[in-house]
Amino acid sequence: MCCVIVDSAVYRRGERVPLPADGRDFAALLAEANQRDGFVWVGLADPTEAELSAVADAFQLHPLAVEDALNAHQRPKLDRYEDSLFLTLRTLWYVDEEDAVETGEINIFVGSTYVVTVRHGAGSELHTRRIDLEADSKVLTHGPSAVVYAVCDRVVDDHEQVAASLQEDVDEIESSVFSPDRTDDSVRIYTLKREIAEMRRAVMPLKEPMRQFADGRVEGIDAQARPFFADVYDHVARTAEAIDTLDNLLTAAFQAHLARISVQQNEDMRKISAGVALAAVPTLIAGVYGMNFDHMPELRWQFGYAYSVALMGVIVWALWVFFKKSGWL
Repeated sequence: MCCVIVDSAVYRRGERVPLPADGRDFAALLAEANQRDGFVWVGLADPTEAELSAVADAFQLHPLAVEDALNAHQRPKLDRYEDSLFLTLRTLWYVDEEDAVETGEINIFVGSTYVVTVRHGAGSELHTRRIDLEADSKVLTHGPSAVVYAVCDRVVDDHEQVAASLQEDVDEIESSVFSPDRTDDSVRIYTLKREIAEMRRAVMPLKEPMRQFADGRVEGIDAQARPFFADVYDHVARTAEAIDTLDNLLTAAFQAHLARISVQQNEDMRKISAGVALAAVPTLIAGVYGMNFDHMPELRWQFGYAYSVALMGVIVWALWVFFKKSGWL
């Protein structure tokens, strides 16, 4: 089980308590937390069923919540089970080379004396966030609510970073669509719209739990932590607005791309029509003079050949000038 546990510790009055006991001895950790009004934070990463079951037995986690945490791929949500909370967050990170939004998941079990975080995927690692939180004893005094805030804040910050990366790619799409060069942006636009849809599924359902935390409507979350969650909710709302804006910009860019294709096709047809006209006139004149009639004007004329060639050149030149001024060539 040592591989799956990232860290485990007992906190009291905003400070980490040094313990001689093994960090995997959950009974000892809970006993220490209950004895002196502290709480335990156990962090797990990609646990197996047996590993998560051992933690669930020690902390008496609800089996339905444990099943959700094990299976992953859950929608962001907040559930209450008797005297505990279960919060699911979707983590995001951006692979710029592939224009891809990758997703992971963090599940949080919250009780009065414990917090268990279960992370799936490479996104939003929590070790550095734990270090930052341990350095801020004022926030950490809020107990398990402080851990919930710290994890939510880290996940939402990562959401904003992904939105910023998508904004750069959308700006590139707009520049490409409206550039004078011929470009094929439809595939990339579709790819980005799909990734934005993936991001929407991670961000939009998170608004309601964060709103409940900010309003102090969730039993088990310290009411004095409301300002912290209000800040997180503000970031979630801002990211949600950014997603809608990016989606609308891509829709507009796609429509502009189609309009440009239509204009380019019309320009191509004009050029083709002009080329056909330039070739048709000399063909017509040559066809007329090539007919085998005995009684034709200038048929026996000494300068008939030169005249016909000159006539072709003059008419083609006149058409070329006309098409050039009209923008067809």
